[in-house]
Amino acid sequence: MFSSTFWKAAAERAAKTFAQAALALLVGDGIGVLDIDWGKVGSVGLLAAVASLLTSLVSAPFGPVGSPSVVEDEKATDAL
Repeated sequence: MFSSTFWKAAAERAAKTFAQAALALLVGDGIGVLDIDWGKVGSVGLLAAVASLLTSLVSAPFGPVGSPSVVEDEKATDAL
């Protein structure tokens, strides 16, 4: 949990989660880009990203060393 690899992977997950939450709001609203409440989109995306980071922190003791995941990534294991 204290490695740069852990934080890079956790940040990538949080960024992807932010994008997914924002996209869900944009597509789900079904309105034009000019009519969107961008503050709301950013707020929901940020909340989802924080939840993702917290999930990574809680998962750290249970998964592979230095990983924010609970499951082991076969590609990462093969690279070692």
